[in-house]
Amino acid sequence: MLLPEKQELGILLRRYKRFLADLRLDDGQTITVHCPNSGSMLGCSDPGSQVVISWADNPTRKYPWSLEMVRANGFWIGVHTGRTKQLVQEGLEQGAIDAFGQVSGIRREVRLSSGSRLDFLLDTASGPVYLEVKHCSLAQDGIGLFPDAVTARGARHMRELEALAEAGMQAAVLFCVQRADAMSCSAATHIDPAYAFAVQAAARRGVRFLAWQTEVQPQSLRMSRQIPFHLQRVLR
Repeated sequence: MLLPEKQELGILLRRYKRFLADLRLDDGQTITVHCPNSGSMLGCSDPGSQVVISWADNPTRKYPWSLEMVRANGFWIGVHTGRTKQLVQEGLEQGAIDAFGQVSGIRREVRLSSGSRLDFLLDTASGPVYLEVKHCSLAQDGIGLFPDAVTARGARHMRELEALAEAGMQAAVLFCVQRADAMSCSAATHIDPAYAFAVQAAARRGVRFLAWQTEVQPQSLRMSRQIPFHLQRVLR
């Protein structure tokens, strides 16, 4: 996925009100930008971190610059959650994500009978697959962790996928891990035990859990390789 060409580098001063961040550009100017991430951004929102912002050519936006990525531990971490679904869709279409065999069709924002929506419905050789995608930017001890804040919505999605699996449908969750130091992925039990419990319950009913690492560069994002997803966090 190519990112907008109009970009700037800066230094993060603070992130606040969930969707705003103040930063200082290389020319010394201080600006406020949109922060497209509803999570806590734990581990990637420290003041003083280098950041990349991109320009949205939309005259109706109050804050035309958006936070794309934050540099930590010597590498870039993608924090723009609004890009995750398109990134995964491109990975499916281009064959970078090959866990579902040949995918002949992709439908987005699929409504369930409950009224909720899931991210994708894939047409595959083995039948339709309901797929929910999660953006992962937190890592500890080399393990990507989701969520980085309590997510009642995420737990509800797990229960809905569990119900689909119980009804004989194929269902899966794909964690899009947007940092280079995560060698595997797991549910963040210490942050949201209810979500971790819902993951365990869904897995017992046959929901598949997958994790894919993303190559994060200022100019582009690319689904790179599959990494293990552990239902139980591996402690070191």
